[in-house]
Amino acid sequence: MQDLDELYQLILDRKKNPKEGSYTDYLFTKGLDKILKKVGEESTEVVVAAKNDSDDEFVYEVADLAYHVLVLMVDRGISVDQVKKELAEREGLMSKTKERRDIKDL
Repeated sequence: MQDLDELYQLILDRKKNPKEGSYTDYLFTKGLDKILKKVGEESTEVVVAAKNDSDDEFVYEVADLAYHVLVLMVDRGISVDQVKKELAEREGLMSKTKERRDIKDL
């Protein structure tokens, strides 16, 4: 089973050492606009799949979105650790009893 850190490292390696014919290389070659387009498409597909009854389809689409977001992160030079740090800093700031707009420390 592959975790997100491992996938990120694989994508990072593909950016540093392009492998002709790979989908990841194709995305990096086409550039930021293509990567952003794919993130947008995959986001929409996750929303549509979430409305359907198929868990398998939903998981498939979330995996596609996660992959494309990781490609975007690599392209932007953002690490998984940066995202983990941001999430850790948010811990305890969200409250189930308050609306987000009422929370001042975000």
